Amino acid sequence: MTSDWNDKAKKLTRTLNHTFSDLKLLRAAITHRSTGETNNERLEFLGDSVLNCVIAAALYQRFPKANEGELTRLRAKMVREETVAEVARDLGIGDYLSLGIGEQKSGGYKRGSILSDAMEAIIGAIYLDSSFETCRDRILNWYEKYLAVLVPGASEKDAKTRLQEYCQAKGVALPIYQVSEIIGEAHNPTFKVECQVPLLAEPTLGLANSRRKAEQNAAEAALKCLKEE
Repeated sequence: MTSDWNDKAKKLTRTLNHTFSDLKLLRAAITHRSTGETNNERLEFLGDSVLNCVIAAALYQRFPKANEGELTRLRAKMVREETVAEVARDLGIGDYLSLGIGEQKSGGYKRGSILSDAMEAIIGAIYLDSSFETCRDRILNWYEKYLAVLVPGASEKDAKTRLQEYCQAKGVALPIYQVSEIIGEAHNPTFKVECQVPLLAEPTLGLANSRRKAEQNAAEAALKCLKEE
């Protein structure tokens, strides 16, 4: 292993709060199939199963009155690609990915599907390197802020969908989203999005490290303003 990889591994293990006995597992977990080398697909398969189990158990314990349907919907929300990719972004996983030339040029390090796969592969790697209990503790730590805001029975529709339905019910034009500014370096941008709603005098703003999330935040801000009027 090169010194560059050793430096990356040290930083990543600190971020993950797990010291690997076998660093080959970690290296495989962050290696995309586009490199043509040993990649993370098998670890992703394993990590996906571990993640589902850990989240299911956490929801079962956290919401003792929730029925099977509610628990199933909450679990789906926690393990879907978008959420897993957000967890990966929280940890800065994109900075450590090993990608083929094509994926590097197309910005694969910030693509949701690649980040989500790598996050699941890392979970699989930690599971193999330690124990289910250790892996569970890491997952619950990463997911704490996402689990904390869950409410069984609440609408699972995202903010943009709810705002669109609100406008349709009021008989006005649909919201318009526009990126007004991109802040920061190309490898770690922050998107500033404006949401224009006919019922509001001023557009609402959303900030996030992806355009999609920034739009959702702007829509959430618009919904809040509409409820306050």
